[in-house]
Amino acid sequence: MMIILETQRLILRRLEPGDLDSLYALYRDPEVRRYFPEGILTFEETKEELEWFLNGHPEHPELGLWATILKEDNRFIGRCGLLPWTIDGKPEVEVAYLLAKEHWGKGLGTEAAQGVLNYGFDRLNLSRLICLIDKENRASIQVATKIGMRFEREGCDDKGPFLLYSIDKAGERRYV
Repeated sequence: MMIILETQRLILRRLEPGDLDSLYALYRDPEVRRYFPEGILTFEETKEELEWFLNGHPEHPELGLWATILKEDNRFIGRCGLLPWTIDGKPEVEVAYLLAKEHWGKGLGTEAAQGVLNYGFDRLNLSRLICLIDKENRASIQVATKIGMRFEREGCDDKGPFLLYSIDKAGERRYV
């Protein structure tokens, strides 16, 4: 088991083949996937994504989506991490977070996102991080602002429109 980082209540580790059923349970839930342009994923699509991220992002192994485990019962509750994008020709790294809905409203999304942000700045020495958020996704906007990100601009790519929130390493940060 390769642990990437820990927060007070969570362990974030590399995805493993045994996470497939738990990840699929997340990805087939229409409420959890509501703001994703591709919507719910099939078992096969979920398996492809899990395999893509087994050793980190194939082009940037230090980045990727990581299994998010609740320490109290060692349960898989989501997947969070850092994703590379090119936006308007510029490389960016996104703080990504997705938790099962029974864990919404407990501050775990913010805790995971803050842990990922700190990891990106402190361990990977990234100078800037972003979030790409659907304008209707109030909960994600709230998480982004709680971890110190500010609305930068609206954008649009091949997946559709998004709000871009950002924070620079020099910006004010809180630790959880």
